[in-house]
Amino acid sequence: MTVSTVARTKYEAVIGLEVHLQLRTNTKIFCSCSTHFGDPPNSNVCPVCLGLPGALPVLNQAAVTMAMKAALALNCAINPRSRFARKNYFYPDLPKGYQISQYDEPLAEHGWVDIEVGKTRKRIGVTRVHMEEDAGKSLHEGFPDSDRKSYIDLNRSGVPLIEIVSEPDLRTPDEAFEYLTRLKTLLLYLDVSNCNMEEGSLRCDANVSVRPEGATKFGTKTEVKNLNSFRFLHKALTYEIERQIEIVDGGGTIQQETRLWDSKEQRTYGMRSKEFAHDYRYFPEPDLLPLVISDEWKAQARQSLPELPDARRQRFIQEYALPDYDAGQLTLSKQLADYFEDVAQGSGEPKLAANWMLSELLHLLKDANREISESPVSAAHLAELLKMIAKGSVSGKMAKDILAEMYSSGKTAGALVSEKGLAQITDADQISKVAREIIAANPKQVEQYRSGKTATMGWFVGQVMKATRGQANPQMLQELLKKELG
Repeated sequence: MTVSTVARTKYEAVIGLEVHLQLRTNTKIFCSCSTHFGDPPNSNVCPVCLGLPGALPVLNQAAVTMAMKAALALNCAINPRSRFARKNYFYPDLPKGYQISQYDEPLAEHGWVDIEVGKTRKRIGVTRVHMEEDAGKSLHEGFPDSDRKSYIDLNRSGVPLIEIVSEPDLRTPDEAFEYLTRLKTLLLYLDVSNCNMEEGSLRCDANVSVRPEGATKFGTKTEVKNLNSFRFLHKALTYEIERQIEIVDGGGTIQQETRLWDSKEQRTYGMRSKEFAHDYRYFPEPDLLPLVISDEWKAQARQSLPELPDARRQRFIQEYALPDYDAGQLTLSKQLADYFEDVAQGSGEPKLAANWMLSELLHLLKDANREISESPVSAAHLAELLKMIAKGSVSGKMAKDILAEMYSSGKTAGALVSEKGLAQITDADQISKVAREIIAANPKQVEQYRSGKTATMGWFVGQVMKATRGQANPQMLQELLKKELG
């Protein structure tokens, strides 16, 4: 779908995201069944999560604490009293015929997340954070439809969720992508979820509409559901915005509906007419008392918060004198930030640690599709290599080769330097002796240098480095060659 640049500039998009996050509890929200992912279908179930008559829910305290930590990190106000409600709808993977959720009395409200797109910083409001139980999972196989079979796995039924609802403050797919990225980073720091989109631990629905540029009234929105990757979120929003602009600019009307993203055809398509809140016939859950959050409980949750990404980024700038970009990159994940601090403190060279992590180690990990937690080079071993660079024991060029060998072999820098005889030569007499031999054997190049062709110096440096297997100290070599050639 292609929309003209003129048409595109006449309209702006209005986007709000609803993010569903599975909490990292050991048991489900209203029963003691395991939440372990990947177990055989329907093996982690009981009368409560199967919705059998007479089974009563009991609220998981750990889930509430995790939900509060997430809400506090999102700058939300925790409501002292919240209430669960029944959200009624019928689907095969919802055995009770309703989902226990929160509606008009959520756990927390009125927060925000700051994002940065390019050099523009923007605050995105968070309308609410509420708790609910997850539904089961429908599995479909077979094609064509006449041979299609469907199965229900209720292991996920009753797994604790929080839903984070943003204000309609996002205007572009880039902003939505950045918001979701910041949200995921924050939640991983809190360790309240593994945020694994492939396992369904993090799911996103997007509400999107378009309106004439400068207008204040919202257009008719559509909801794009179950976006299970950041890339699909960006592509689905880009497509849906252009689809709506094309319809509105052509004099058509947007239908309020729920749509799905087809990754094969790279388009959204209609799923059903968009439901309204009254369609769910919400009413208070009669089997659960209102949830009362005491000041003491809230204070305990706040005290358990770790240092969050923005605060850690600012500390890295101040404590380690890092540029803003480096600090931002190193705090993208808690594991990366922890690794950096271990290297910086172990080597006493924070700027060197940042440079080598961002320019060398992360490239090796990316090529192998590994995370920092899977690095074959420990923080202590990288710190050892950086101390050798700082002392001049090895040159930067040699260190790159050593790091690559450390990565592939698991050996330490000290062991490799000793084993391969790679220690940098810092003995002036030894370097001078080699330099004089090179100079004596190449009178033509000496004459060129002395006649003003100073670029010849690079040739002499190369010859001496070749003769010393790259082990001569580069700075010392430059000075000694100037002296000998002069």
